[in-house]
Amino acid sequence: MYYDEFFPFYAVYADPEVYDRELQQEREAELMRSRYPQTARELQDYIHEEADLMDYQGSRIYDEYPDPWMMRKEYERVKNLLREKNRMKEMSDELLQVLFWQDISERRCRKKRCRGY
Repeated sequence: MYYDEFFPFYAVYADPEVYDRELQQEREAELMRSRYPQTARELQDYIHEEADLMDYQGSRIYDEYPDPWMMRKEYERVKNLLREKNRMKEMSDELLQVLFWQDISERRCRKKRCRGY
């Protein structure tokens, strides 16, 4: 297809608000996380740090269908580290799992930009 006039390549996929909406959603999520109870916030921060170690190019958490055994093993590793450092206090295992899977899910969506715009 040929055009008589110059047509810049960047105008083809011009939707500048995509990144603004993503930034707005991240700010909203951070606001809601700030409302967590103190203990849950501390756990979330630690889980976020540990998930940063799993977040690299080619990581298995970004597979289309992540291996459930591998993900369970990573969760158990994080849980054992929390117990060793006595940060788990009286938190339930279920809450820790929710925080872990939520963090992984946010990373996968950020990577694939699968949030509903």
